[in-house]
Amino acid sequence: MAEPQIQYCTTADGVSIAYAVSGSGPPLLFLRAGFRSHLAVEWQHARIRRRYEWLAMRHTLVRFDPRGSGLSQRNGFELNAMLDIEAVTAELGLHQFSIFALAAAAVNAITYAAAHPEQVTRMLLWNGNLIAAAPSLAGLNQLQDWTTLSETLASAVGGWEDPAEERADAALIRASITKEMYLRRFAAREGADVAPLLRRIIAPTLVVHIRESLVPLAAVRTIVAGIPNARLQSVEGKSDFIPFDAPNVAPWLEAFLAGEEAMPSVEAPAAPPASAPSAPSDISVVLFTDIVDSTALTERLGDTVFRTASRALDEGMRAAMREAGGEPVEGKVLGDGVMGVFKTASQAIVAARRCIELSAESELQLHVGLHAGDVLHEAGNVYGGAVNIASRVCGLSAPGEVLVSATVRELARTSAGVTFADRGKHALKGIDDAVRLYEVRWRKDGA
Repeated sequence: MAEPQIQYCTTADGVSIAYAVSGSGPPLLFLRAGFRSHLAVEWQHARIRRRYEWLAMRHTLVRFDPRGSGLSQRNGFELNAMLDIEAVTAELGLHQFSIFALAAAAVNAITYAAAHPEQVTRMLLWNGNLIAAAPSLAGLNQLQDWTTLSETLASAVGGWEDPAEERADAALIRASITKEMYLRRFAAREGADVAPLLRRIIAPTLVVHIRESLVPLAAVRTIVAGIPNARLQSVEGKSDFIPFDAPNVAPWLEAFLAGEEAMPSVEAPAAPPASAPSAPSDISVVLFTDIVDSTALTERLGDTVFRTASRALDEGMRAAMREAGGEPVEGKVLGDGVMGVFKTASQAIVAARRCIELSAESELQLHVGLHAGDVLHEAGNVYGGAVNIASRVCGLSAPGEVLVSATVRELARTSAGVTFADRGKHALKGIDDAVRLYEVRWRKDGA
């Protein structure tokens, strides 16, 4: 398929928007997050182009670069995704159309479908989320270098297994948007709340969840439960970039987009009973680690050396967690961290000590924190307040130090070879009450 011609239209507030049309058939408006949208560069990315070609074989596919990204106007405006959509659809004379929204663009699709129910005939939200990407990504925004930040985003969000594709994705991010605009968009999404709009959507909606991605299943279920005529489809994978023509995707995806109500393999969005959690829950000790000042280390050591060292440390820590009786979490964790869950505090402390020893054997130092509480197990990851607190405790630890909450200290007071030094109470972000923390110390004669 030939590369589609790029054209331009102007929004009601005077912003120039680049758009492209390909294929034939019922109109399908494809929405992407601004930090990964560049009409020309995307077409050179084989996996992305393959998806567009698959859709264009069945639809008149309409794509555009949101303001501030790609080939659209880059500055001199207020962010307003609705005006961008209205300008493109008006330019093409689209009175009714389907929407296919990818990941973070689900917020824009929901907002538009709620405001223009007469126009949107069908809506597909691919790994959609109502909040700003994933909460764990907020910490990445502190990275100063745009190349490093884009590469970290590509790794965290993309779930790539091929390093070449990961580098190409990072290059797409840099081509799509500046760091300043990325941070501006992220801040705008953090303040957005479209949950009240869900009940106003009347279009049949399919919400797809990629099981091992950053998007938690609970967040997807919130969307499905809120839209009156919505269904949920779960797909194995780590990345948003699963091929649309894959055998486990194409039948039900094609059926839904074609307007067939009897879609194969689609799960009903049954809400869990009010008295039961939406996922398996238990009391666990959470061990959270993170590499100290990874951005500066990358600049000092070079990207290749740092990545080689961090991967070796990652593998060693995961092995140590398993040897101690715990389970390292396979899902993505903020920054360069590794998280593990344990049934006992003594197991977690043994693993924490081994992680510190492994870091001492490399050039990479660690922050290490532990907390215990209820956690939810979903799609290769764990969630819940205990995880958030463990992450905050980790962030407060000094390099090479293991900090634990008072809860863990009480559970491990009889652990052989361990003492605890009181570090006082600390206010943790998102936690109402201050949390008392303790430094773990090993006796010289302790095991």
